[in-house]
Amino acid sequence: MTTVVIMVVIVLYLAMMIAIGAHFSKTNNTADDFYLGGRKLGPLVTAMSAEASDMSSYLLMGLPGLAYICGIADVGWTAIGLAIGTYVNWLVVSKRIRRYSHQIEAITIPDFFAKRYKDKNNILTCLAALVIFVFFVPYTASGFAACGKLFNSLFGANYMTAMIVCAIIIVLYTTLGGFLAASTTDLIQSVVMTIALIIVVFYATVQAGGIDEVMANAKALPGYFSMGMTHDAETNTGSVYGGLTIISTLAWGLGYFGMPHILLRFMATKEEEKLTLSRRIATVWVVISMTVAVMIGVVGRTMSANGKIEVLTGNNSETILIKIADLLSSHGIFATVIAGIILSGILAATMSTADSQLLAASSAVSQNILVDFLHIKLTSKQSVIIARCTVVVLSLIAMFLARDPNSSVFKIVSFAWAGFGAAFGPTMLLALYWKRSNKWGALVGMFLGGLMVFIWKFAVRPMGGVLDIYELLPAFIVGLLANVIVSLLTKAPDKAIIEEFEEMAQVSKTE
Repeated sequence: MTTVVIMVVIVLYLAMMIAIGAHFSKTNNTADDFYLGGRKLGPLVTAMSAEASDMSSYLLMGLPGLAYICGIADVGWTAIGLAIGTYVNWLVVSKRIRRYSHQIEAITIPDFFAKRYKDKNNILTCLAALVIFVFFVPYTASGFAACGKLFNSLFGANYMTAMIVCAIIIVLYTTLGGFLAASTTDLIQSVVMTIALIIVVFYATVQAGGIDEVMANAKALPGYFSMGMTHDAETNTGSVYGGLTIISTLAWGLGYFGMPHILLRFMATKEEEKLTLSRRIATVWVVISMTVAVMIGVVGRTMSANGKIEVLTGNNSETILIKIADLLSSHGIFATVIAGIILSGILAATMSTADSQLLAASSAVSQNILVDFLHIKLTSKQSVIIARCTVVVLSLIAMFLARDPNSSVFKIVSFAWAGFGAAFGPTMLLALYWKRSNKWGALVGMFLGGLMVFIWKFAVRPMGGVLDIYELLPAFIVGLLANVIVSLLTKAPDKAIIEEFEEMAQVSKTE
């Protein structure tokens, strides 16, 4: 009976997502409608859809799982970096990219870079589109994998079957409704995620024996409840979490400047002046949600110590919220419905990111490569059809990559996050704030920033010691320096580009 009730709640939730997609399918008459929703987003939808698409499955699986295993240092500094990055990104990027993209009529991130630097050959467009494809497909795959893990852990369903079914549902409402459907469902999903987090942390604390019991257990584990140490669950020992590691972890915040699915929300907002309100809403939600997510991991560790739930090891720690929801469902029908809502929250966290990633990757292939770079002429109707077909094809690739049920959601997300942050972050900041930046600086900076993520991750970081830092930090610095140096060594931007930049910047000074 319990399984049936939970399944009904989840099915109803998924059906609602599809219905929203069908509703907005009638509004997609042009590529601009499909990718930016005609720039009609209000402040609440802008804020919550941006953060829901940001807080992927790592919010309800990755962060609690890492806190469960290692304690609060690693996950705590990560959360602080993300919170700071969220606020600063809204503060310094949101209004400028909304105004600039509207001024030059750009509807995607690659489109923005090409038009900002008047790249008539669309080399920047092609490179940016390839960056999106390379990093978004595995990012989307991590979301599909999280869905498969959910149903496999909860119902014993076949991982591949569950993953594919969830992927099909995400693809269905995304291809139907485009950006408006993704943004509206993201708003709903952020509410569901919030409800799930709040219910779980209160219920789990009670089951763990109260705050005092949780604190006592956390402090008894070496290095677990310290921002300067980290806990090793296998050896039950603590190790120093040094200053260099802290700086490296805080660097997560740099990733926000280059996240296409977040930047697109800025571009799509209806009223630029309302972005201040959106910033406040988004920052408060991010701080609260991540704090609660970390608490769930800590409380869950006490529940395992008290025998309320099984002891989780390795990547299985990412199922901590699922285990708590399963325990909650044993308290009657009403509790089972609540458990179903909590589990829908995990789906919400995953789906709200996957749909946005699919749209961004789709626009990169169908709009930026086919239309802008290869100059294939398409009517408005054909553009929408191609965009929808691209979503399907990219989803199939992501499903293939997600076939391994043992993959770590947190590790995949962290690598893709570094890729976008290093390739697009410095390029975006300099495009918005430095008029001397030119096409060649942007091109080389974007390429070397993205390349350095691979080099540092797979060749440098394994050496250990002081080199064992998050690849985003060194790659971001390389991308930034390369952009500045190459821009200064090559011809200054044309007068028309400078005037266009100064016009945008002048408006900023009068705000």
